[in-house]
Amino acid sequence: MVGKRFFHAFKSCFKGSPTARTMATSAGILVASKTGLPVPEDVKEKKHHLPNGRFANPWPSWQDINRVELGKWAITGYFAGSWPKPEAKAISVVKPQFEESRTGVKELRATWLGHACFLVEFPGGFRALFDPVFCHRCSPVQFMGPARYTKVPCEIEEIPLVDAVVISHAHYDHLDVGSVKRIHAKWPEAHFFVPMNNKKWFKSLGIDNCTEQDWWEDMEITIDLSKGKDAATEGETASTLSATISNFPCQHTAGRTLTDLNSTLWSSWGVTSGGKSVYFAGDTGYRAVPKVEEGEDDYGEKYQDLPYCPAFKQIGDLRGPFDLGMIPIGAYSPRQFMSPMHANPYDSVNIFVDTKCKKAIGMHWGTFVLTNEPIMEPPQKLRDALKAKGIPETGVFDVVATGESKIFTDEA
Repeated sequence: MVGKRFFHAFKSCFKGSPTARTMATSAGILVASKTGLPVPEDVKEKKHHLPNGRFANPWPSWQDINRVELGKWAITGYFAGSWPKPEAKAISVVKPQFEESRTGVKELRATWLGHACFLVEFPGGFRALFDPVFCHRCSPVQFMGPARYTKVPCEIEEIPLVDAVVISHAHYDHLDVGSVKRIHAKWPEAHFFVPMNNKKWFKSLGIDNCTEQDWWEDMEITIDLSKGKDAATEGETASTLSATISNFPCQHTAGRTLTDLNSTLWSSWGVTSGGKSVYFAGDTGYRAVPKVEEGEDDYGEKYQDLPYCPAFKQIGDLRGPFDLGMIPIGAYSPRQFMSPMHANPYDSVNIFVDTKCKKAIGMHWGTFVLTNEPIMEPPQKLRDALKAKGIPETGVFDVVATGESKIFTDEA
């Protein structure tokens, strides 16, 4: 009864509001708009929305990519055999260890599950899964396309609990139909949070537990712990668990076919629960760098005036600091093609600083061959970039083994 009274009371708070969005599920989960958090002064201008219904990066740091030249480079490199060939077991893989119950989660813990996929466990028991891709190939089909060279550390069915699934954008290495179906089959009550115009894709799979958000929109998910698997035992007082899910900008593109370029939005995200907050950068660039000579430093004096994406500093100033950042460090070469949409480690460290993350874990490397930098170069360049910025090379912005967990406390 306690849970039922809470659910209807909470729902009634938003009745009749023209701007609030609410969504209840059969498992006792409520998702509602959250207002009052700081946003940029020009947020209502929606400069990233185009008149044709598509989206754009509204900053000088973005430069459109010559897709014909990019295609030629990719095809030539593939048939010439110049793409990196990973050695067997180049990236360490360990079996993840998850808390089986909510009550066992006392501290913030993040587990890297390969590429851009993380499971984050918050104090109090809320759990968010980011960009889950458990397939063999990040491709429209599973008989061709970039293949996983690092095995998955666990299967979806081995994860004990997921409350929210957060998706950065619709590219195949971040949104996989098979993985989404398996997640929904195991946790039909789990709620998906996606950027604008992605909800229809989930509805086509029969998934209604989905909320789409624009940049700088915030939602609150509240879970009634008297329901379903979380039901309190006799004599216990039912309680609730909540989290704030915040959609933020990043610099990228989106699409799943040859005709839907940028018809869906791309995003980075913030999630706050149990007194802890994390920043998930998704897939993003930081600057647009022209073609550079082999071995040339694109952060050298020649390139020091290149504009950088201002969104990250806005995020840090308005919503930081974050206890943990999950920030991409790979898939950045060649720079003339990749820099607008993929950060290299020097960009990554700047994103880390701009967003005011206290600690970070590198992602978007070590799983699929998407570009032509050497497989183990991103971690080395990350150490170099940290040193150049005067940040300790270990213990602040680290890389971990696939499947490895890190705990983040106030003292850590």
